[in-house]
Amino acid sequence: MGDAEPIILSRRGAVSVQPAASSPVPLKITFDRRELDRILDLYGRMVAQGEWRDYAIDFTRDKAVFAVYRRAMDMPLYRIEKDPRLARRQGMYAVISQTGHILKRGHELPRVLAVLEKPLRGI
Repeated sequence: MGDAEPIILSRRGAVSVQPAASSPVPLKITFDRRELDRILDLYGRMVAQGEWRDYAIDFTRDKAVFAVYRRAMDMPLYRIEKDPRLARRQGMYAVISQTGHILKRGHELPRVLAVLEKPLRGI
């Protein structure tokens, strides 16, 4: 009885069998809408300043990565990573430079992204 797989009805009435919780189901780590809005807001401002030109998003089982490119290069200029395994330690968000140096790590995305903000220039 404990190993029985749950049965779920879909909207159309078809029955599907879900795997048991103990079976390894590959889940993808993703940015939620609020996080993605914050990242794309920064990206849009940096594109308007001419600093960044392209981006790529990668969702894997371990982490979500938003990579920023200045030109069509092989290596991203910066990577914004979300790794939930580090949530109780240093924080699940990190900004990593092109050389692999961690510029900022923390529990709150806005504070981590602040390292990429350009200071305002005087007129």
